[in-house]
Order: sequence, then structure tokens, then C-alpha cells
Amino acid sequence: MGGRKHILPVLVVLVLTLGLALFVGGCAQAGDSTQSPESTQGTQAAGQIPSEQLAPAGLDFCNPGKDYKLQQVVVLSRHNIRAPLSTTGSVLDEATPHTWINWTSNASELTMRGGALETMTGEYVRKWLESEELIPQNYQPEEGKVRFYANAKQRTIATAQFFSSGMLPVANVTIETHAEYDEMDPVFNPVTTFVSDAYVDAALEQIGTMGGAAGMSNVADGLADSYALITDVVDYTESDGYKSGELKDLDTTDTQATIELDKEPAVSGSLKTACQLADALVLQYYENPDAVDAAFGNELSMDQWRLVSQSKDFYGDLLFTAPLVAANVAHPLLSEIGNELDAEGRVFTFLCGHDSNVASVLAALDAEDYELPGAIEAKTPIGCKLVFERWANASGDEFGRVRLLYQSVEQLRGGTMLSGAESPMSVELSLRGLQKNEDGMYAYDDLRTRIADATAEYDHIVEEYGEEELPAVA
Repeated sequence: MGGRKHILPVLVVLVLTLGLALFVGGCAQAGDSTQSPESTQGTQAAGQIPSEQLAPAGLDFCNPGKDYKLQQVVVLSRHNIRAPLSTTGSVLDEATPHTWINWTSNASELTMRGGALETMTGEYVRKWLESEELIPQNYQPEEGKVRFYANAKQRTIATAQFFSSGMLPVANVTIETHAEYDEMDPVFNPVTTFVSDAYVDAALEQIGTMGGAAGMSNVADGLADSYALITDVVDYTESDGYKSGELKDLDTTDTQATIELDKEPAVSGSLKTACQLADALVLQYYENPDAVDAAFGNELSMDQWRLVSQSKDFYGDLLFTAPLVAANVAHPLLSEIGNELDAEGRVFTFLCGHDSNVASVLAALDAEDYELPGAIEAKTPIGCKLVFERWANASGDEFGRVRLLYQSVEQLRGGTMLSGAESPMSVELSLRGLQKNEDGMYAYDDLRTRIADATAEYDHIVEEYGEEELPAVA
């Protein structure tokens, strides 16, 4: 449906007002143990990232070197910092006697800080693309050269808008949406669009394997410490909801998963409550400059913040990363990514969705496990960008690379504005079964084939499990 155009003066005021420090980062290979977060509990101030986890300051575009020339970039972005999804009277209010901060936006919408951070991320990407001569300075792209497409939610549209203002400050960028405002676009909506009795049984069995031999009855067993810390931080047992009996003790044995047609995979039980609280706490930590106040008077180490986030991270993994689920819910977005890579004349694409989109796409592509230095969210931190790159050498051979670009906790929380010439964090990702060359690059045809195969997996699921297709849920 209709596009939206940015208003540059508002963006400039936001960036200058917030004065956020960004982009002290660097490149890392996925699984590089030298980049893994160190244990810091009891040895560091609350909210402080150990200096050894941060690369030296300076502009770093993670150029593969030699004679590679950048040809095209497709970005799948998670929205930046938002207010929690819940409103007054929700579980968030009932589960703690404390008062959450006054957010700079309505529930679920991008905050002022999120907008400023995203603008500066766009500026960094602009400098990268200019340095690789993919775009000229002050680029005003011709028709079809760039595309910005977002889910029709405020937080995703606004993220794309702010990013575009940083990347293309003198261009008249339109943000595409293809659904009514505040509705979920089918391309970004992580719902199962095919189910059958056989498919549901197989998918739930895959989800249950995350609990080992015990299956779903033990799937959340590893979250006991996360539940205990969340309970302590929010003073859960002192809340109105707990005292009234409406809320129960967080129990690792009551997790249940369900899969229905045209709905997101769902989890019930204590994990859902713990996820809501963890999500709000992590967002409050990003947004509130007082780290102790963000934790309701508790001084948490980085390891403890990661432990808080663990419940939320596991919730997303459980819902969207089982192979049969990922291939189903990510299918429309995988198709969109493939179409963008094949779009004639396209040099840059920005697709803006949610953590569920990034997680399911990576799972469908069979990405190897990775670690994110300087982050407390384990796999898809707020504002992260899954970057697909196409390069060519002097002989015309084409190569591909996949990276996750994200802001460290220090960058998200802010500080002193530097020169603008410093980098976000970057981790190169690996896809199982694909071989990289000595420069860490895939043959582009191999990468493109993997994306096509992941897209086609949906049809294989329908063929294998389609004999008992269920009717849509009313």
C-alpha cells in the first residue's frame, strides 16, 4: 500500500538531543572462541562491557580484501528499541510491585532512542557502501536501484524510515508497506500457512527434542536460574497478581507448544510469563541510562543480564527454529530475499521485520551456531541486521557472504557521541554444508542455491505431510 516519506529535521533533532555513543565494534567469525563473552559476574560494574570484548575504535567495514568488489546488499533487519508489547493492566503490571519507566513511545512502538540509534546505523552503512563504491556520496538512486520494505507495524516502518535517513539523507525515500497499517504483512507474519495432523505431530516432536530425552516435559529445565533471577529482580512474589493467586510460581515443567493453521506457533505456561518479563526488563535496560534503576534497584552484572534474557531467547528458539517450523513460517520472507537478490539493477534492499523473522530465516538456511560479543540477547539482538552480500573479483567470479550486524550493549545504552566514524559489531555466519574459500567467502551460486533450497523446502513439507490438511481456524 502507500509509501511514507521521512522528515529529516525531526530526525536530526532526535539524534542531537539523545547524543548516543555508537559503533565501537569489529568483525568476528561465528564460533570464534577468542571473541566469546567472558564471565564477568562480580568483577565489573553494572551494565559495563569488559574492554577485551570490544574491538579497537575506528572505522571497520570488514572488507574481505584482495580484489573483491561489492555488487549488491540485501538486509533483513529487526526493528530497533521499542516499548514493551503489553499495556496497562497486563501481566507486566500485575507481576511486579514496581513501576516500569515512562517510555518515549506507546506500547510496541519504536522509542526515540531506537530511532536515533537506527539513523546512525544507516549512516554507518552509507559510509560502508560509499567506501566500496557501490553508491556515490549523497546518493539519489534511480528507479529500482534501492528498495525499503517494512512490515506494516509502527516499529518496523519507523525503523526503516530512520535507517533510510541515515543511509540516504538527501534522497526522497519511500518505505513500502503491503498491508493495512498496524496489521501483519503476510511476508513478515511468522505463521504456519500449512498444517496437517502428521505435520503438527512431526513439528512438535522436533520442538520437544530441545528438552532432550524427556521432550516437552523437560524442555525448559535449563531455565531454572533465569526464572529465579527474573522473579527476584521484579519482586514477583510481592506483586498483586501473585498475591491474588492469578499468577503462579514460574515452573520449568509446565511448558506446552501448539501449532495451528494461519497462527504463530504458541507456547503456554510459565515460559510465556518469563519471556514477557525478560523482554520488558531487557528493553528497560537499553532505554534507561541508570542500570540499577532499570533492574528495579538491583545491580546486575552482564552475565546476569544475559541470564535474564535467556528466557526470552529460548522462547524464540522454541517457537521458530525447529526445522519444520522454520521452513514453514519463513517461506514468504525467503522468497522475498531470493527475489531481491535476483532483481535486475538492484544494489541495496532493506527489509524490516522482527526477531522471529531473523531467527526463522537463519534456521531455515541451516546456519551454524554463533556467539555475539558484547550482546546480552543471544541470537537476534534488538536492531540486528542479517546481511546478504554479493561480491565479484577481477575475473568476474561472484562470491557471497552472510553477516550479522548489531549494536553492542554499550552502543545501545549510549554515552558520549564520537566522530561517527566507529563501527557496530559484526559476526560472519556459516551455513552447514557450504564451503568457504580462504577469504571466508562462499561461491555466490552456492549461497543462492541454499536460499532457493530453503524456500523450496516448504513445498517438500506440503508434499510429505499434505494428505491430511486441516481447515483454517475460524
